[in-house]
Amino acid sequence: MTPKINFGKIWLANLNPKAGTEPGKTRQVLIMQNQVLLDIAHPSTVIIPLITNLIEGAEPLRIRIPASANLERDSDALIDQIRSIDNQRLIKGPLACCGQSTLRAVQNAISEILGILAQFMRMIWTIAFIEI
Repeated sequence: MTPKINFGKIWLANLNPKAGTEPGKTRQVLIMQNQVLLDIAHPSTVIIPLITNLIEGAEPLRIRIPASANLERDSDALIDQIRSIDNQRLIKGPLACCGQSTLRAVQNAISEILGILAQFMRMIWTIAFIEI
């Protein structure tokens, strides 16, 4: 039986072949897809690759994931490399689970990288201006 894929869990994935600046090889990835899609066995999963070559103070491009369970070393989540992969690329897991504070930091970094908060604030200001 294949283990269930869950939001916030860390899996091992085969990211080859790589192209350009994409991280390749077999590496740990953080599952960031909404649990609803995971529960209906959607054929692909949104992930963030992890790297053990740590860089201090690189937020929001990198968020530190502390070692736990079978994630043997502290790692950085490469926020700007978020992508969707076919579930066949997920080869082993779950290896570990991210804590709530780490997941919050990752979600905030994704919002910042994608400009989601800025877009939301522009929308709020537009609505407020129209209503005045």
